[in-house]
Amino acid sequence: MRRGARTPAWRVGIPADAGRGEKEYGGGRLRCTQDGVCLGGFVSALLILALNAVLCSGCAHKTHSRRFAAPAAPAAVPAPKIGDTETGLASWYGHPYHGRAAANGEIYDMETMVAAHRTLPFNTWVRVVNVSNAKTVDVRIIDRGPFVDGRVIDLSHAAARAIELLGPGVGPVRLEVIRLPDAPEPAVFAVQVGAFRNRDNADRLRDAMALRYGAARVVLRQGNPDVWRVLVGAETTTDSANALAARIQAETGENNGFVVRLDSE
Repeated sequence: MRRGARTPAWRVGIPADAGRGEKEYGGGRLRCTQDGVCLGGFVSALLILALNAVLCSGCAHKTHSRRFAAPAAPAAVPAPKIGDTETGLASWYGHPYHGRAAANGEIYDMETMVAAHRTLPFNTWVRVVNVSNAKTVDVRIIDRGPFVDGRVIDLSHAAARAIELLGPGVGPVRLEVIRLPDAPEPAVFAVQVGAFRNRDNADRLRDAMALRYGAARVVLRQGNPDVWRVLVGAETTTDSANALAARIQAETGENNGFVVRLDSE
């Protein structure tokens, strides 16, 4: 799968012979095996965790109940405000997502000023400043991503061209919220723990995560190939979602989970 231009934004130097095949997804690389598992971040450790959870759910129920008591319900997350800022890396995406439905349901056109963000409400407008050259572009959030540590926004081809990000592919930016949607949906957040080409594998991991953490779902990300994302939790604040990610990290030894906003599917 190709995303973007001849100089891809997401190449990270994984040897060509590392695994049976590699696919690009959501601004980052997934290593996909022949059985339909796309390994990235948590997935290898969580597959072991999933097996252990299924095997041990009956024999250690009381221990799990004491160790993993449900936290108190957190307060509602404050809505983003005009003037809120964020810094990090930007990347961009084009084919094969061009012409496909974005996460908000509209068709992604890579030549319009749109972008993907993991947590901002859809139809939020953000000013993106390329800190390397001070060029700016205003984009509307319609999609979710990027799912790569350190990256804060995935720009359309047109938006990346406007701030001269096409060649480098990835670059440091500053984001500022400049316009809010009229009626954003209630904020609920989850932790993305894996992505699979094979729906059955995603379902197995979802079932094990639901058993251990109380809530999990599988969400389709259309592409080439389609990818099934496993999202854990349903938190009303980003702080509590980050705490859940930290808990999963402590229990699996992996640290590449991502807090994402849960949208109506």
